[in-house]
Amino acid sequence: MSGRKETVLDLAKFVDKGVQVKLTGGRQVTGTLKGYDQLLNLVLDEAIEFLRDSDDPLKNTDQTRRLGLIVCRGTAVMLVSPTDGTDEIANPFVQPEGA
Repeated sequence: MSGRKETVLDLAKFVDKGVQVKLTGGRQVTGTLKGYDQLLNLVLDEAIEFLRDSDDPLKNTDQTRRLGLIVCRGTAVMLVSPTDGTDEIANPFVQPEGA
């Protein structure tokens, strides 16, 4: 056994690839992962934030804001997923109106 601590996530395979990051508080950004550390601090390049709906802060809108090069603090990171190979689908649990 080595004395080296390893992170739960192995993000090495996602370096220089597109990732989507969800942060505490509901913010969501996408960008190119340039670096990370054992505390899950992330460096994203060409980052884009998806703005939330003013009426319902839990919903994202189609509006975006360019952020450029950013650092996401590991304490705020909730989810990291690759942008390649993922598609958004309709929620199968939403009841149709009037049902």
